[in-house]
Amino acid sequence: MPNAIVSQSGGPTGVINASLVGVIEQAKKHSKIDKLYGAIHAVSGMVKENFVDLTDISPERLDAIAASPSAALGSSRDKPNAEYCSKILEVFKKYDIEYFFYIGGNDSANTCKIINEMADDVDIDLKAFHIPKTVDNDLRTTDHCPGYGTAAKFVACALQGDDLDNRALLGVKIDVIMGRDAGWLTAASTLGQQRDDDGPHLVYLPERPIKIEDMVAQVKEVYDRLGRCVVAVSEGIRDVDGVVWAKKIAEEAEVDSHGNVQLSGSGALADFLSKKIKAGTGIGRVRADTFGYLQRSFAGLQSETDVDEARRCGRQAVIYSEDNDNGSVAMKRTGEGENYCVDLFLTDLANVAEFTKDLPDEFINEAGNGVTKAFKDYAMPLAGNLPKTDTFINDPKL
Repeated sequence: MPNAIVSQSGGPTGVINASLVGVIEQAKKHSKIDKLYGAIHAVSGMVKENFVDLTDISPERLDAIAASPSAALGSSRDKPNAEYCSKILEVFKKYDIEYFFYIGGNDSANTCKIINEMADDVDIDLKAFHIPKTVDNDLRTTDHCPGYGTAAKFVACALQGDDLDNRALLGVKIDVIMGRDAGWLTAASTLGQQRDDDGPHLVYLPERPIKIEDMVAQVKEVYDRLGRCVVAVSEGIRDVDGVVWAKKIAEEAEVDSHGNVQLSGSGALADFLSKKIKAGTGIGRVRADTFGYLQRSFAGLQSETDVDEARRCGRQAVIYSEDNDNGSVAMKRTGEGENYCVDLFLTDLANVAEFTKDLPDEFINEAGNGVTKAFKDYAMPLAGNLPKTDTFINDPKL
């Protein structure tokens, strides 16, 4: 019988390992798969033949892997070209691999598509399936992405704590959150709000460019009204000319292998905004944090919904491979609120590859500096239960 291979690509998440476990579990039940290999560090491991045998892993270890953040097989930012993919196909042929399962974002879907098409061109029998993951929640076609709910829960919990901290020591607090092109994760900063004056009071997204002077004025207005202000800012926030602020303020902007300006590895944007707001408002206490990579792999904070759906997506990719040549697993929401649920379906790789999905207009408030109830209704089931908090600060005084 032929063999299968699975790997993980791009940024790690809190539940990408649950998808991996789903693949492992279902591959054992597949009547036409002999061995399942795991490629260490994604496509890089494929060309180097750096494999582990995942065929007979104990259920106990699989459960531990599924509960672990990050990528258990390692990851890679390599963006394969035709020559790179040709080498991968040579290795697949050597190991008699006819099933390819790739867990990742839109670039990973594109890699799946390229390898599948190249295999067809040279008459190699290869079934290629993409399993979605990204904390950014910006893949097209699917209602949402595994990985987003857990990252959203982390951001929401962090802002709950930051808001209480800001109540205790009044001032301005700025939190810079992941999101290069889309504001899904920054918007999640609002999910823990319980009181009318809970922060974040201002939310700035890539979808709504803003001048720094306008941001400073809005922060001052909130501070004058409440005596404090909590601000959530996407790392990909843009000026009105469309240029990312992080790129404008970097003397020499670092770029990754895909040509994107490095955003999360630096606190430059937070420092810049802090200085501008302090100078423009005269407020003495202005602090800023960059959440950076903590949002992706924070242990012990998985969303139950997220981990369950991630595991289901992994299993379903293997099921689809029984009767289909290629595709990407996607989710369709079939219930809301307390009756929230999703159905899984198969979509073409071309519907996911390379493209991204912005936060829709109906999820952003009219002022462009916050979110609507519609967004919270959408995102709350994905993040799951959040802590309830309280404070004496606003109680009546004797």
